[in-house]
Amino acid sequence: MRIPKHIGVIPDGNRRWAQNNGMSKEMGYDEGLNPGLELFRTCKKIGIEEITYYGFTVDNTKRPSIQTKTFTKACVDAVKMLENEDASLLVVGNHKSPMFPDALKEYTTRKDFGNAGMKVNFLVNYGWNWDLGNLKFDEATTNRNKIIENINSKDISRLDLIIRWGGRRRLSGFLPVQSIYADFYVVDDYWPDFKEQHIHEALNWYETQDVTLGG
Repeated sequence: MRIPKHIGVIPDGNRRWAQNNGMSKEMGYDEGLNPGLELFRTCKKIGIEEITYYGFTVDNTKRPSIQTKTFTKACVDAVKMLENEDASLLVVGNHKSPMFPDALKEYTTRKDFGNAGMKVNFLVNYGWNWDLGNLKFDEATTNRNKIIENINSKDISRLDLIIRWGGRRRLSGFLPVQSIYADFYVVDDYWPDFKEQHIHEALNWYETQDVTLGG
């Protein structure tokens, strides 16, 4: 099987899952913690080298405060869960903003847990315009390497496959430079309903995709 080196994860549908189960919207975020850990362990077992989770965006912080507090806490709790695993963690986002959790600032440079191993990236208080904010569109930025050197997410590698849960068919500003050639797979189930078979189905689909890179 052709295994992607780097998978991006958009764990959508937490709020809709909560409403469907008679809960208030913000209660869905905690339900996504165990799926995130299960996904990490599954990908590690398969041999994925790098995984990037979409935590929350700058736009997400415009939601009601009860939701922003809950999904911010969920991101912090997810990192605490990862501390007990073998992983190499990097948190990427606008850490100068008051919306960025203080507890995650120490991870804005990569930190190894246990025996390190698979790279794990969390996008927290991330915005595509923040990411590309240092770019100057002159002759220098027509060079691919120059572009990568000048984005805030430069320590995240190119994506091979992006998987979005929750049924929606959009990237929502997810790493625009790294995702330029990524295949995009959608799972209709909400993120809290994650099953290991979702990953295997995505990888089976990925194996059938024709890789041309414009050729």
